[in-house]
Amino acid sequence: MGHLVSSGPKVLIGADGARTENFLDGLDPRSRLLAALFFAVLVVSLKSLAVLALGFGVSLAMLLATRLPLKGTLRRMAAMDGFIIFMLVLLPFTVPGTPLFFVFGFPFSLEGALKAAEIALKANAVILMLMVLVGTLEPVTLGHALHRLRTPETLVHLLMFTVRYISVLHQEYQRLRGAMKVRSFRLRNSLHTYKSIGYLVGMMLVRSVDRSERILAAMKCRGFTGAIPLLDAMRFSKRDAVFAALVSVVGGTLLILEWGNGTAY
Repeated sequence: MGHLVSSGPKVLIGADGARTENFLDGLDPRSRLLAALFFAVLVVSLKSLAVLALGFGVSLAMLLATRLPLKGTLRRMAAMDGFIIFMLVLLPFTVPGTPLFFVFGFPFSLEGALKAAEIALKANAVILMLMVLVGTLEPVTLGHALHRLRTPETLVHLLMFTVRYISVLHQEYQRLRGAMKVRSFRLRNSLHTYKSIGYLVGMMLVRSVDRSERILAAMKCRGFTGAIPLLDAMRFSKRDAVFAALVSVVGGTLLILEWGNGTAY
């Protein structure tokens, strides 16, 4: 766990794995984490659709300013939308209000449509800003930044171990699937297929536990005591102060517009 976090300029990793440089490179990772948290809390507290649309525009402007791959980033955001699309479609039919039209006897309410638009704008604005500010950090850098912000060490360890070993477990899964294919296994709608998939999942769990015990023993042999040794100190700079001031101005503007519009749509 003794990873070195350099305080020099950092190269961001885009949604498609490509590396790119932008104005966020020289910022302290903690500044980006705090800015993302502030923006998320602010956007979630907004009610006006016009202000929420402006908040989403801010996230989109950040994406364009950082020169991240537009297509790949938006594709990842669309994957998130797939989890809430059914809820957004059903809201106009489940929220009581002024009916606009009927579908198979179910009223499509104006209030439900507005609520669905509000949730969609909030979710997309927050997730896009998180992908720009946090998703482009190296996993080790993110873990050290969370540790510097007094995040519980157990959560930090869980994050860093997950990032480190998820690819190892995927390789193990591919090896087991390859062994099944060599034995002429094919996915079918049959009891044999269900049993085989169950055996595969069970074997993955058994091997994961066995590997975790071996990893823990190896770490203890190397003197691991449960703490993360930080080999480089993170420091806030003038650039971070300018960035914080910019975030405050944007946040204040959104709040002023929200108060000016009230809670009306």
